Amino acid sequence: MSATSAPALIVGSHRSGAGKTTATLALLAGLRRRGRRVRAAKTGPDYIDPAFHAAATGRDSVNLDSWAMGPGLLDALMGEATAGCDIAVVEGVMGLFDGVGSAGTGATADLAARFSLPVILVIDASGQSQSAAALLRGFASHDPNVRIAGVILNRVASDRHARFLSQAIGALEIPIFGVLPRDETIALPSRHLGLVQAREHDNLDATLDALGQLAAQHLDLDAIASCATPPHIAGNGSAIALPPPGARIALAQDAAFTFLYPHIVRGWRQHGAEIVPFSPLADEGPDDTCDACWLPGGYPELHAGALAARNTFKTQLAAFAKTRPVHGECGGYMVLGEALIDADGERHAMTGLLGHSTSFAERKLHLGYREARLLYDCALGKNGAEVRGHEFHYASVTETGNDTPLAEMFDGEGNELGPAGGRRGHVTGTFFHAIAVG
Repeated sequence: MSATSAPALIVGSHRSGAGKTTATLALLAGLRRRGRRVRAAKTGPDYIDPAFHAAATGRDSVNLDSWAMGPGLLDALMGEATAGCDIAVVEGVMGLFDGVGSAGTGATADLAARFSLPVILVIDASGQSQSAAALLRGFASHDPNVRIAGVILNRVASDRHARFLSQAIGALEIPIFGVLPRDETIALPSRHLGLVQAREHDNLDATLDALGQLAAQHLDLDAIASCATPPHIAGNGSAIALPPPGARIALAQDAAFTFLYPHIVRGWRQHGAEIVPFSPLADEGPDDTCDACWLPGGYPELHAGALAARNTFKTQLAAFAKTRPVHGECGGYMVLGEALIDADGERHAMTGLLGHSTSFAERKLHLGYREARLLYDCALGKNGAEVRGHEFHYASVTETGNDTPLAEMFDGEGNELGPAGGRRGHVTGTFFHAIAVG
């Protein structure tokens, strides 16, 4: 265990949609209102929740993923998440034990067991009373390596409902750390890829203030904080998830290109790389002094018309790509193609550096862990390298083009998905978001 590690805890749940994010943000905001220096982390590949964590705490959040990350990287990132604060809160993903495969599943429970951290279970109590106790009993006894330290009951309808729940759970000797009432006024808005991102939330400060008040009124913040324990960190791991593609990396950053895992950028910087941002929406191309260019994911479909009209960006990117690597992931991959068809069926010309076209006119969800075995040296790594990541998008490829596939792709259970992505000269792209070299 690191001597500098702050005490930490995990907020889990019995299923997705039970209120983990609301409870986590309320807890973060409530602790901060009390003057606690609090940091947060997110289990799994979600890239939207960590931005809300950062807004609630005033400190960067980090992803922790037991499927995509090796032990050394997990240890290093947990060390970062619990440094320079009084308490760290890890928000879980899906149900507490939900993952893929058998070991290193990506489940929240993996982290609880690895780092010996207590779990606060959020239960959506709507439509049940005594049954909530049976549910809690099952979760508490399912894995002896996972300790349920307490429970937060969410969406409780009335004082009478709360009394029935308390009576039923009392026999389990698991403390109730809070009872949150039904309150639709604090719901966070959503779009097709989940929550609206933090930077787009018009009233985020007011929402976080309301959540802080909710925590003060309905959560036992002292009891919650007292159950946190320093994580058991086995050793000094490396926080470099992907090798930097160059000493100076041009990184697209604006409303169309919003997403790259923070741990990847931090790892590049720790390796000595310099990040040089530019904005395609402002008609900027990559800095010509850079060694590589990275187009991250985001929402290019919401800005397709504007991107199609940014001729300086297109021209400068094409010139850059003649001699240096350019990589696009998910949204960036779509922009590297010939065209993007938006949700209204309108076709917009993209950069044409790869030959595929994508469409949102007929949405289809593509979701899950991915392992890419690279077929060529590229910005992601060397030929033969295995890169783990995640795919989450509704776009479909309508025209495949004739580019060389970049990688052989496998799902989270190791099943073959076939060749994927594209490569043309120095330009590469894939739909999946890279998390770490396997």
